[in-house]
Amino acid sequence: MFTSDDLVVYPAQGVGKIERVDSQVIGGVACEFYIVRIQANNVTLMVPVNNAAHVGLRKLTPPDRAQEILDALRAQTEKTVYTGQNWNRRFREYSERLKSPELAVVAGVLRELLLIGRGKELSFGERRLQEQAMSLVTGELAQVLGLDEDAIRDELLEIYAPPALPEAASH
Repeated sequence: MFTSDDLVVYPAQGVGKIERVDSQVIGGVACEFYIVRIQANNVTLMVPVNNAAHVGLRKLTPPDRAQEILDALRAQTEKTVYTGQNWNRRFREYSERLKSPELAVVAGVLRELLLIGRGKELSFGERRLQEQAMSLVTGELAQVLGLDEDAIRDELLEIYAPPALPEAASH
C-alpha cells in the first residue's frame, strides 16, 4: 500500500506522486483511490487501491537496477535492430511495450528506436514513440539516480547520433 507523498510509476505515464488516498462511494460501494499526480504533465489520475497492482502502479525502480539500465543504454550503441517486419506491426508492438510496468522493457523500446534512427530518419510515428519512451525512461532514471533529466536525454541522443558522414575528399 502506498501513502501520501510516495513516488510511484504509472505505466505509459511515468513518475507520479501520491497526493492522497480518497474514499468515494460508487454504485453504493465504498472504494479507495490513490490520487496520483504525474510529474511530466501534471495530470491527475485516480487509481483504485484494490486495482493498483493490476494496472501496474509500482514503486520506483531500485537505484542499482536503474544504474544497470542506464549503463546498458550507454553501452549498447553498436547493436543492430531487425526491422524486417512492417511498420504497423512494429508500431503496435512498441506501443504495447511502452505500457509495461517494467522500466527495462520501456528502455528496450527506446534503445531500439535510437538504433533505428542511427540508420535512417525516423517516421513521425517512430519519433513520437521515441519521445514517449525517452520521457518515461529519463524521467524515472533522473528521479531515482538524482540526475538531470535533460542531461540524460542529451547524452543518449548524442551517443546514439547517426555516424558523421565522411567529408568529400578534396583534390
